Amino acid sequence: MSGKQWLKNRIPFLLTNLLCMASLSAFLLLGGNTRDTIAFILIIWTLILYIGLSLSFISAKRRYDRLLRMAEGLEERYLIPEVMEKPKRAEDQVYWQILKMAERSMLEQVENGRRERKEYREYIEQWIHEIKTPITAIRLLCDNNRSDLTREIMGEVEEITQYTEQSLYYARSENTQNDYLIREIRLLDVLHDAVADNKYLLMQNQVVLELPESDFCVCSDEKWLRFILDQLIVNAVKYRSEKPVIRFLAEDMGEYVTLSVQDNGIGIDAVDLPRVFEKGFTGQNGRNVLHSTGLGLYLCRKLCDKLGIGIKIESTGTEPAGIEPSGTESKVAAPAKGESSGTTVTLIFYLNHLIHQVQD
Repeated sequence: MSGKQWLKNRIPFLLTNLLCMASLSAFLLLGGNTRDTIAFILIIWTLILYIGLSLSFISAKRRYDRLLRMAEGLEERYLIPEVMEKPKRAEDQVYWQILKMAERSMLEQVENGRRERKEYREYIEQWIHEIKTPITAIRLLCDNNRSDLTREIMGEVEEITQYTEQSLYYARSENTQNDYLIREIRLLDVLHDAVADNKYLLMQNQVVLELPESDFCVCSDEKWLRFILDQLIVNAVKYRSEKPVIRFLAEDMGEYVTLSVQDNGIGIDAVDLPRVFEKGFTGQNGRNVLHSTGLGLYLCRKLCDKLGIGIKIESTGTEPAGIEPSGTESKVAAPAKGESSGTTVTLIFYLNHLIHQVQD
């Protein structure tokens, strides 16, 4: 609270005191009192007025500073009337009652918003579960009637499945703690499942796969990790080159295990690289691809944050963007001339030594 502003708000009070001091001085002069007596009375009056204003300012400043600290410490600051004491001054009580009314209104709005979001999320989840029934039926029909046409249909069905799964995971991404199971899993098993999810897409685009020679165990949720890998595989195919190749590399770095997904596709512009994890951001290459939504990498980053997995992305000739093992952000450099394009997304699994000690 500014002392200058506080004093400015009390100008009417100060003017009233000056008028009273002037009136008293005139009355005392007319009554035959000496100037020294009048000056002494005015000095005492001014001193009392100064002390009173100073104590009032100090008390008010402490009170309002305490309120500000309480408000800053609240996550939902509209709840400030619940923690503040009822003021003693009549005019302050009016403002306190207004805050209480605003709080009740805000709580009603927040509750309505939460209920609507919950209902919408439940509707999306229900719709996705319902749509999976005809998708499964189409898969069975295609499996029982193998031909070039049904293989093409299966490729489109896989794409539909990807979008429905993306919608489902997006709807659940805010409440992943209710839907994951952290346990020790083998990376190769999850990779094989992710490749199987996209086998027709990979076959249609004649993608060459290179799986890691080494297998490692990490602690994570298999279902969510499989979804992340699905998104990375689809992106690698979506932004492919003429002879697409996807390489999976797994390395043990001591304190953490990395799983890299490399492709030889069109790459990512250096200007776009720092923003690829933003919601809805498609970049220059995304504008050239009709089915780009800008949600795939956003969901990957969000789920990795929930699961405690580090993620970084780099394109040939650029520095990685994302979270490094040290937690620092990387800068972006321009691509080098003459180098082929390509993108590498690396997942970083930090080893939980406590879990390993218990298992041992």
